[in-house]
Amino acid sequence: MHIDVILDARAKPQELAELGRLAERFGVHGVWVSSLLDARDPFASLGLLAQTSSRIRLGPIAVNPFDTHPVKIASALLTLNEMAGGRGQIVIGGGGEALQSLGIRPDRRVRAVRECVEILRAAASGQRVTYTGELFRVSGLQLRWLEAAAPRILVGASQQQMLRMAAGCADGIMLSDMPPGPARAALGELDAALRSRGRERHDFHTTVFTAWHVYPDRQQALREGRRWLLLRGIFRPWLLAEFLAPEDVALVMQGQPAFARAFAAGSHVVDGVPDRILDALVENVTISGSTDDLEPVLAKLRHLKAAGLGGIALRLYTDPAASIRLIGERVIPAL
Repeated sequence: MHIDVILDARAKPQELAELGRLAERFGVHGVWVSSLLDARDPFASLGLLAQTSSRIRLGPIAVNPFDTHPVKIASALLTLNEMAGGRGQIVIGGGGEALQSLGIRPDRRVRAVRECVEILRAAASGQRVTYTGELFRVSGLQLRWLEAAAPRILVGASQQQMLRMAAGCADGIMLSDMPPGPARAALGELDAALRSRGRERHDFHTTVFTAWHVYPDRQQALREGRRWLLLRGIFRPWLLAEFLAPEDVALVMQGQPAFARAFAAGSHVVDGVPDRILDALVENVTISGSTDDLEPVLAKLRHLKAAGLGGIALRLYTDPAASIRLIGERVIPAL
């Protein structure tokens, strides 16, 4: 099982490079940096790491074709990939917090992501590209300067239509904040789609975005997990039904404004939502725990591996360097 880390996109490029090189030394497979409206540009921010590392994969997550045209995404990705000697990677998604802030309505998400991936692939071939899609068009594009091997292109996919589309055009998928049960179901959908296209999962990259809150103080870990719940994709009733009673699912769905207020205030207390529900959310959609008792954390990772995932991408928060050392010294060997 590959372990990737997801670093704070607001960090300086020098900090990202230092953390990325540390991750490389500790055997981490890849580094991701989120594409956020209020953060530094992820492609540019990873440039220094690309030039000062030798093995680790690196790229942005999750870039969408609604606020940036696929040709411009291709140019940025292939430039980063060249700097990294073919170690570039990207997750293409159909949403993101920037869209709401910019007033962009992401219509026809599956089609838009598919056309974006197809344009990226065509551009990475170095051949002359003329593409006529339903949403995007390219006429006579050719990137004659390409030298490195093509980057890895993943799709951010969790539900049926996006999974089926990704099986036909991508190198892999990244699920989002999923416990083992829903992850296993999603991979079942993926397998059926891959087989229908004559493909197999052994050459298709599968991973899941998961928050990592593991510190010496277990209460610190749980409080931090609660503070970030708004971004954990918890407002999906079909996912909550895996571990909450129907009345508790309804309470979470009704509590969206309260979760948003707590997040804005940096609080681990969500008005109107009992502690037992908050704890259940943290337990099921994050990797949280104490370094003094790491076995429950390792068990969660093993369950995700047993669900069929080939990798996991851990979003690091407080003291990412300490988290990277912990992952390298105690998690990677255990898996």
